[in-house]
Amino acid sequence: MAYKTRMAAALSGASIRQLAYWRRPAGPILVPEVSARPVRYSFRDVVALRTTVYLRQEQISLQRIRRALETLAELGEFGHLSQYRLVAQGNSVVLVDAEETVDLVGRPGQRVTTVLMAAVLRSFPTDATVVPDLLRPRQNLLIDPEIRGGHPVVSGTRVPFDLIAGLVRSGVPAAEIADYYPAVNAPAAHDAADFAGYLDRFNRRRPA
Repeated sequence: MAYKTRMAAALSGASIRQLAYWRRPAGPILVPEVSARPVRYSFRDVVALRTTVYLRQEQISLQRIRRALETLAELGEFGHLSQYRLVAQGNSVVLVDAEETVDLVGRPGQRVTTVLMAAVLRSFPTDATVVPDLLRPRQNLLIDPEIRGGHPVVSGTRVPFDLIAGLVRSGVPAAEIADYYPAVNAPAAHDAADFAGYLDRFNRRRPA
């Protein structure tokens, strides 16, 4: 799935301005792996962006995040950012894997002890909004890279959320959506419309 900038922003919690800033050539946080023009983000990119937003909400500065990425490279880790489990610990960032926990900022390369509270994929608040759960952005919506390439769909179906939201917005009562799509009940239709409303917020500029 190649996500447009607005969807990548909505799913990650970053503003569109932040996405542009984070991919700039001088010290990028993330270079989209799908395409640069027009900008398209992969599912892995969205996970990496959520990691960055999560760390920022834990009061980790961009300078420290960049330092963490530099340390990863110095340790010979050149994989996509999404494959690493990065956790805020105090004012540092640590890398957690099955074998050890390594400090990436405060004492780069040193093993440390930490309590893992993985929250990147789950819903979490930011100053501007509440970022939805990445895999289940609403109770009746699902994001699965194996279903329509990760485009949000109604749970238990392959029906895109925006198709249902479009019907609701055009005046079709949620209870009657099943006349068009029998597998989509009224709560799912409400969730689709609600998520579409959340996505609309990313048409407006927000502070970086």
